[in-house]
Amino acid sequence: MAAVNMTEGKIGRHLIGYSVPLILGNLFQLTYNAVDSIIAGRFIGKEALAAEGTASPVMNIVILGISGICMGASVLMSEFYGAGEREKLKREMSTTVIFGFWFSLAVAALGMLCAKPLLAALQVPQELLNIASVYLSIIFLGAPFTYFYNAVSAALKSVGDSKTPLKFLAFSSVLNGVLDLIFIGGLGFGIVCSAVTTVIAEAASALLCILYVYRKIPMLQLRRGEFAIDGGLLKKTLSYGSITALQQSCQPIGKLLIQGAVNPLGVDMIAAFNAVNRIDDYAFTPEQSISHGITTFVAQNRGAGKRERIRAGFRRGLFLEFCYWVCICLTVTFLRRPLMGLFVTEGNEGIVELGSGYLAMMAIFYIFPAFTNGMQGFFRGMGNMSITLLGTFIQTSLRVIFVYLLTPRIGLPGVACACAIGWSFMLLVEIPYYFWFMKKEKRGTL
Repeated sequence: MAAVNMTEGKIGRHLIGYSVPLILGNLFQLTYNAVDSIIAGRFIGKEALAAEGTASPVMNIVILGISGICMGASVLMSEFYGAGEREKLKREMSTTVIFGFWFSLAVAALGMLCAKPLLAALQVPQELLNIASVYLSIIFLGAPFTYFYNAVSAALKSVGDSKTPLKFLAFSSVLNGVLDLIFIGGLGFGIVCSAVTTVIAEAASALLCILYVYRKIPMLQLRRGEFAIDGGLLKKTLSYGSITALQQSCQPIGKLLIQGAVNPLGVDMIAAFNAVNRIDDYAFTPEQSISHGITTFVAQNRGAGKRERIRAGFRRGLFLEFCYWVCICLTVTFLRRPLMGLFVTEGNEGIVELGSGYLAMMAIFYIFPAFTNGMQGFFRGMGNMSITLLGTFIQTSLRVIFVYLLTPRIGLPGVACACAIGWSFMLLVEIPYYFWFMKKEKRGTL
């Protein structure tokens, strides 16, 4: 099997070997929505691009809430694997899967019922409201598939296997793109088809992950009689997972509120904001993936009791975050106009201009989330979820406040400036806390 024990061996090799497949996997996941947006904008029209943009923050709340719960479970599974407690690892897997089944069904049902009222409350323009709500309702049907993929993927990653989930996401991402090109680009179907192909691709990735575990990974296989919820583990999972889910959900909730500030500015502004959000997601994802690598590394070594190795791994992780920022800053700075051009056809130069001005600023500001993500990964691995929630809440709150203050005055660049302000204050909280935390941990008073 492809499990990797990170408590031994070269630290840099473990972090890079784990993070690179995770980066690629998450980029493939983002490709679901990016392909939908590009094809919607080019083959259906800017109204479809704007409609998907208004639905995107709501979708992200669901996806990141689900992945937050699974991430909390993954921290526990990493600890059990690092400590050699295989029976607890399997019980945690069972608890996560059973809880998630009912949770994801509830999310799907509630989301379908509330899609249109929620979008109306966000001041989505009337000409977009109907198609956006239909699109969002169908996307909610995929919530159970999203949960099962994330849960099984988290289990594989907790034992150091970040490569296998990548393979299945790659397949489902290509499947999504091919189906979109056939049914929307070739046959001329509309935005409903875009949502349906996304759900089909999500189902494929979930099914492939489950089949792989039952063919290759005995320690994660649940047999008859093993499907049970461990009350103690569920309590701890929800303690970790709920805080992580809240922390993960702060960002899309912030985007949802920011979308409310952008929506009254017109269809062109909404379309440009949707496009730059897709580009931002691609820029942020590797930073988040390195952070997840830090989390797994720290959690495994915490389970093994190797404190010095934890500190060394954290330093290496921050260095990787910095190196990545240099690359993404240069890429977005020089390619911002061609990147914006992917989302619209000729004759929409105003949308390209709006997005390019935003990206010129954000390319520099990407350094802030590089370091905030690194610190978040460390604290999650140490089981300290509260500070990750506090830091994200501070960042998101300030970002939303300054968006409403700046955007009416300077337009889309105001969103970029608000992001930088939020990240700066997050670091001002987390950096001093880190040194206090490490001092207390060294004394054994935590």
